[in-house]
Amino acid sequence: MLHALITAELDRGSEHFQPSTLQISTIDIGNPAANVIPAEARAVFNIRFSDCWTGESLKRWLAERLDAVGARYALEVMVSGEAFLVPPGAVSGVLAEAIRRVTGRTPELSTTGGTSDARFIHAYCPVAEFGLVGQTMHKADERVALADLAALTEIYRTFLDLFFAPR
Repeated sequence: MLHALITAELDRGSEHFQPSTLQISTIDIGNPAANVIPAEARAVFNIRFSDCWTGESLKRWLAERLDAVGARYALEVMVSGEAFLVPPGAVSGVLAEAIRRVTGRTPELSTTGGTSDARFIHAYCPVAEFGLVGQTMHKADERVALADLAALTEIYRTFLDLFFAPR
């Protein structure tokens, strides 16, 4: 059943999103004996999905794939947030300008940052997310160079100055 899921292409992405991906997080048979065929197996998988999908359309796709295998299963789907897109606009434009002024570099607008807290507020106001990244992100002993933190602070200050400048 898992093979039917991991070998199928979910999509090829869209103009603003990378292709959706499915990763198996764990497989467990709960069997402490090595010589007993398990009665059941449980698997957990994660799908990072693009704006080509909704939680409901993914649930239907999963059921179709699993039904085609022909075995018995129970499927529990939890969606922590639907894919969303805030089109480039005033907020992202001002942020890009602040980044250019502080770093001298032109930023790339991207949706590759993973799970976004903006999913909770994007319906109420324009959002653009920007922050630190690094090799230790979300790992034990996460750390950042003080110079990077200082530059980020300056970018945020410049953003606020530009965004709230009298017009």
